[in-house]
Amino acid sequence: KSANPQWREQFDFHYFSDRKDMLDIEVWRKDNKKHEELLGRCHVDITALPAKQTNCLEVPLEKHPGSLLMLIAVAPCTGVSISDLCVCPLGDPNERQQISQRYCIKNSFRDMKDIGFLQVKVLKAVDLMAADFSGKSDPFCVLELGNDMLQTHTVYKNLNPEWNKVFTFPIKDIHDVLEVTVFDEDGDKPPDFLGKVAIPLLSV
Repeated sequence: KSANPQWREQFDFHYFSDRKDMLDIEVWRKDNKKHEELLGRCHVDITALPAKQTNCLEVPLEKHPGSLLMLIAVAPCTGVSISDLCVCPLGDPNERQQISQRYCIKNSFRDMKDIGFLQVKVLKAVDLMAADFSGKSDPFCVLELGNDMLQTHTVYKNLNPEWNKVFTFPIKDIHDVLEVTVFDEDGDKPPDFLGKVAIPLLSV
């Protein structure tokens, strides 16, 4: 019941500099559980923003009255990566030795925020549920750790997809839980849920 809502929410996105993506934002009005109405959308060109500073933007909504006020900070993406299985970041013995040195007992208190990192190899899924009328699914996998989220590509028309991707997350809280969810891509509609597993870091 407000024409001037304040959300004060923060979202972290992993933006890799070799991409030219736009940040797309939509504002919706919800009357009840079934009825929703689009109040407007806007786009922000991330590549045009100065890096390493907080940018205060007031962006007008396209074809609708009103504007959106937001703070956007573009900072270097550290500790997070996506790679193919053949170029796994921990595959090099010299790199493994450097990691062991970095997290040895004598260096434990050098950087209290540097708890460590988690590397996850997402190989494949087996016998997924068929979400399409064709008896197939278009599955992709989403990994979430704290407020970090990464995802695989979509493998189309397949109930036994192989992704063979390596994901690396910085660990900010040792009590976090890694959540791995498989979805079926459904065009412009929200993806369908195909399954989920939750792995507490302390169990690894």
